[in-house]
This record gives sequence, structure tokens and C-alpha cells, in this order.
Amino acid sequence: MITYLTGPLGEPTAASAAAVNTWSGVASMTPLLGAFVADSYLGRYRTIMIASLLYLLALGMLTLSSVMPTLHPHMCSGTSCPPTQFQIALFFSSIYLVAFAQGGHKPCVQAFGADQFDQNDPEESISRSSFFNWWYFSLCAGTVVTILVLNYVQDNISWSLGFGIPCIAMGIGLAVFLLGTKNYRYYLLEEKSPFARIGRAFATLVQSQIRAHKVSGGSHPTTSEEDGYTQILQSDQSKLEEEGGVPSARQVEEAKGVLRLFPIWATCLIYAVVFAQSSTFFTKQGSTLDRRISSTLQVPPAALQSFISMSIVAFIPIYDRILVPIARKFSKIPTGFTLLQRIGIGMVLSMIAMVIAAVVETKRLKIARDYGLVDLPSAMIPMSLWWLVPQYVLYGIADVFTMVGLQEFFYDQVPDALRSLGLALYLSIFGIGSFISSFLVSVIDDATKRTGDSWFSNNLNRAHLDYFYWLLAGLSALELVIYLFFAWSYVYKKKASTALSS
Repeated sequence: MITYLTGPLGEPTAASAAAVNTWSGVASMTPLLGAFVADSYLGRYRTIMIASLLYLLALGMLTLSSVMPTLHPHMCSGTSCPPTQFQIALFFSSIYLVAFAQGGHKPCVQAFGADQFDQNDPEESISRSSFFNWWYFSLCAGTVVTILVLNYVQDNISWSLGFGIPCIAMGIGLAVFLLGTKNYRYYLLEEKSPFARIGRAFATLVQSQIRAHKVSGGSHPTTSEEDGYTQILQSDQSKLEEEGGVPSARQVEEAKGVLRLFPIWATCLIYAVVFAQSSTFFTKQGSTLDRRISSTLQVPPAALQSFISMSIVAFIPIYDRILVPIARKFSKIPTGFTLLQRIGIGMVLSMIAMVIAAVVETKRLKIARDYGLVDLPSAMIPMSLWWLVPQYVLYGIADVFTMVGLQEFFYDQVPDALRSLGLALYLSIFGIGSFISSFLVSVIDDATKRTGDSWFSNNLNRAHLDYFYWLLAGLSALELVIYLFFAWSYVYKKKASTALSS
């Protein structure tokens, strides 16, 4: 997207990065709405159907915006011609409709796939853990093909064909999904709105805490006061049981379980900020380097993102078939690592990736100065594209640990009736992370350009992405320390039976 914004639409680099981060944030937050609708009203299957149709409509609009001659951004020689308001409105309407469609599609498709495994069957439970690995493998394998093919098409043939291919692929995917309708296993909702049940439990916990605080007068409770608090909680639970018709102890435990997720959720936000750089500034870095493979062929800047997906595709079989069995022998855990251990390993790797990115950018800037290219932003820096590969590959390996770990963690640890919400919470990490990234870029851009060249100057040879990467590496280290504190004390959810229908 950043290539289209800074290219055909002629937007500045900082504004384009902020736009991409904002869109990514919205696209990662809409799953919360989609999960609510799926878990409370429509169910996952019907939500997937509606979201897929919206996807088709949005991709069709995006294709149309680039096909109609009157909608093309004007190409001017010598001076830049800003696109019309209608061009901008149609483009952003299309991509935000895509974001809205993702809200129903992303959390439900993966949760629906995981629903096909019975968590009460030991063999199927292990297979479900492997499912999350191979789901991400398939997703990234598709991403590799998409990036390599579509970026070549968009860079060398036309943007309209590059937008049209995903629209056709989405239609084919929906048709294939429908073929299995009669054979799917469907999760049966135990009540109309599980959100209401959890909400009542939250209300009971809050009321109990307030009443207990009044009993103790705000001081450390004595033994008799603790007994009084227990009686208050039991009384409130009894009321909840009468109103909801569900065992109150279970309701309260579910509410506590959801609350326990939020420290883990919050301490993964900087990881998401780092993730946002792979589709923005990493790409802009690559556009300045020597991308030639031969005298007639060069790598499109956005195709660099395929190195993340390729490293994921290469590493997941190693993780699933080699690392997990080895770790299982030492840890005696069926999955090799606990979910939180897996997430933490990925955080360490992402921090190292940012350090590498900072070092490589420092080298790029030095070469630009040495060759007198600082004020020639369009000139190719005599530095090979392959210098960027380590940071992409290491971040891809980090994703195998953290991304997949977060997916399984939030699916597994939420109440059974809210599993779409669980995956939406995972996605919202990257939504909030994108917003934080956009905020950081805007604040730092405003602050640094007052005293000289912005860290995110349109001329990257005068920018200081290296400083930004060092800042993110430091924030990642701080985040890791806080994460370890909460992960160490986290208590995993006890397994309960799940209602399924074949």
C-alpha cells in the first residue's frame, strides 16, 4: 500500500506511513466487532459468509478505482499533480471496506477451523496445536506467492490487474469453502449472548469489591472482615445464579480469566509496533538500494516483505517436526513449550531484529555520505538489497513463535463461547500497535523537523530511521521485562467440555 500511496497517489513518505499504520490499526480492530456478532448472534459460519461477500465487493471497488480512466491519478512531468478528491475518496472507501470485511472474516475463519478439533480428545487437542502452526504456514505460503506475483504485476504491468487478481482469488476461495458445508463441525452456542453473561459476572465482581472495601473501611482486612467479604461475594454470586441460570462460580471464573488476559495483551503492543515497520519503513529502505538481479530484472521494493513469509514457511516445519519433539523430551509438555514461553522467545528475536535493522540503516546512511548521494534521493545507493534480508528473516522466525503463540493463547484461554473474541483480541494487539506506530511517527516527525531534517524525511538519505529503530529496540527490551513479570505469574485456564455438532 505504501508503494501505491507514495507512487501513483503522490503522497509524502511520513503521511503514507501514517495512513498505512492507521488503516492497519482499523483493520486489526474491526475483528472485535465481528467477533461480537459471531459469538452472540450469527455464529462463525454465517459471519464468514457475509464477510466474504463484503470482501468481494470491496476488492471489486478497489479494482474499479484503478480501471476507469477518469479515476487514474494524473501523471504529470516536471511537476506533481495531486489526485482529485473523488479518486482519494474511492480508494480509501475501498480499503476501509476491506478492513470492515476482515473484521468478520479473520477471527471467525481461524476459530472455525480450530473448532473442528475436540479439545477433550487428547490426540485432537495436540493436533489442534499443530493446526495453528500449519494454518500460519498456509497463510504465509499464500502471502509469498501473492507478494511475488502481485508486486511484479503492479510494478511492471498495471495496478488494476494487481487489484483484480485478489478479487478473483477471493471468489474462488469462497466457492471452495462452501463445498465443505455439510461436513463441518459447528460449535453450539449455550445461550444467546455470552457477552451478557460475562458482563454480569464483571458487574458482580466490581460490586463485591466495592462492598468489601466499605466493610474493611479501606484498611487491610482482618480475618473477620475477610469472612465478611466471602459472604458478600457468595451473596452476589447467588443473585447472579438466579438471574442467569448458569453456575455462578463458572461465570466469575470466566470473568477473572478474561481479566487475566489483559496484562499479556498490553505487554505485546510494542511487538506489534515493530511488526508495523516491515510494511512501511523497511520497504522504503529497500527502495533506495541496489535491487538488481540481472541487467533487466530488479526486485520490487514491496516484494521484500516476502522474505518474512518465506522464512515462516521454511521454519514452521522445523519448529513443528524438530524443535517441538526435542523440547517435549525436556519439558514433558505435549506442545514442547508453554504458550507464554513461545511468545516470549519471539519477543527476544524481534528485539534483535530491530538492532540489526538499526545497524544496517546506519551503514546505508554512511555509504550515501561516502558516495555524495545525500542530496540525491532518487539515486541508487551502491549497497546490495541482500543487506536487508537478515532483519526480515529474523522477524519471520520471531513470528513463528510470537504470532502463532498469541493466536493459540487467545483462542485457548478465553471462555469457550467467546473464541472468536479471543482471536479478535489477538488481532487487536496489532491494531493498537499500528495506531501507536502511527502516533510515534507523527510525534517524532513533528518534533525532529523543527530542529532540522525529520527522522522520516522524504529524502531517506537525510532521514534517521536508524534512530527510530534503536528507540524501538529499547522499547522492546523494556516490554520484554514487563512481559516476563506477568507471564511468570499467569495461571492457565482449566479445560471444560465443549458443545459440538457434526
